[in-house]
Amino acid sequence: MNMKRSLPLVLTLAALGTCQSASATNGYFTHGLGVKNKGMAGAGTASPSEVISAASNPAAAAMVGNKYEGGISVFSPRRSYKAGPSQANGNFGAFTLGPNDVDSGRNYFPIPYLGKSWQLEDNTAWAINFYGRGGMNTDYSGGTATLDPDGPGLAPVTRLDGPYGAGPGGVNLSQAFFDVTYAIKTGGLNLGVSGVIAFQGFSAKGVGTLGGFTKSFAASGGTALPTQLTDNGTDYSYGLGMKVGAIYEVNDQLNLGIAYQSRTYMSEFDDYADLFAENGDFDIPASVSLSASYAATPVLSLHFTYERTMYSKIASVGNGIQNLFACPTAGAGGTDLESCLGGSNGPGFGWDDVDAYKFGAEWAGAAGTTYRAGFSTAKQPIGNDQVLFNVLAPGVVEKHITAGFSHDLGDGREVSAMLMYAPSVSVAGANTFDPSQQIELEMSQYEFEIGYSF
Repeated sequence: MNMKRSLPLVLTLAALGTCQSASATNGYFTHGLGVKNKGMAGAGTASPSEVISAASNPAAAAMVGNKYEGGISVFSPRRSYKAGPSQANGNFGAFTLGPNDVDSGRNYFPIPYLGKSWQLEDNTAWAINFYGRGGMNTDYSGGTATLDPDGPGLAPVTRLDGPYGAGPGGVNLSQAFFDVTYAIKTGGLNLGVSGVIAFQGFSAKGVGTLGGFTKSFAASGGTALPTQLTDNGTDYSYGLGMKVGAIYEVNDQLNLGIAYQSRTYMSEFDDYADLFAENGDFDIPASVSLSASYAATPVLSLHFTYERTMYSKIASVGNGIQNLFACPTAGAGGTDLESCLGGSNGPGFGWDDVDAYKFGAEWAGAAGTTYRAGFSTAKQPIGNDQVLFNVLAPGVVEKHITAGFSHDLGDGREVSAMLMYAPSVSVAGANTFDPSQQIELEMSQYEFEIGYSF
């Protein structure tokens, strides 16, 4: 085994074996990190009390003291697609889904985190965090597709099983992160930096009908079917990134924070080089956040966080399906091999950047119990002209309603829990390969998390 398949593979398997997530909330990232932060819908990072807060803003490591903590959530996304009636029904070169209404299987996923912080005497601090934050999953055992295998002409159409007519379909993307953070406190200013090691696992099945639109097929003159498109099991990638952050304690009541996470450059998914743009590349997007916390009274704190995630800058995520029409085998007169699936300008999911606005409140009650609530809102990233490919990745949730609490057990020990509900959102648009048909994507989500620190 070469270097890519040896030690990195062992580390990736260990990480991803405990980090499974599915079409998480703001795009494919969870709405927050840590049970307290999630209980306030992802707000509160300017006034941190969790080690895992350093994964949102590295400066938090200088403010949380010496602590061990861990938690696990059960995340439950409910995904489905509905393909309406068509006037073409697979004729004249159309590719028609259904018509049918199909729910995805696999509705429960565990997402863990572990953290440790060290506060040193010279006002510096270290922290390490291991956590799952992103991913997407669909698993469709039903559905049908109708197509004309010979293209426009007299040959009869064929109806095949599976959402894309190649058997049970779906994708599974898992992501795990390991952060090492250094922070320093100088007066009221806290500064931090983190190095990030990222691991990804990906598999796809049931998309073989797209083989004629791949770069490898087009480059062969239509004689060689792609071998790195679908049903190749789980492939793994790994990469490095960094984060920087600052939290300024303006006075006893007001904290302000800013953080930036770089794009994480990942090794390619070689087994899916015919599916993702840039020969299987799937980097993790950059993000930036601004936050504020205000102690309105001795027992009530109010929190706000704004976060922008740059999905559109990652070709395999941000490129639109329309790029495919420039591929020579798409039948639209195109001549650009790089616009085929797997090419440098190949189609992706067509996601826009996501701007999330998160609001939270924290109330210190009696008997050592603190209560939390939160609400966040964001515009989902999928345009109504991108629904066909996003049957595989229907990350359309926009709002999150959360509640949680922590209870002080004494001797520095604390237990916390939170609940999240994301109401159902749907997006509908025309089938790119059969404009007479409408496809509707729908998702809602639930999550429960429990954490413990000492």
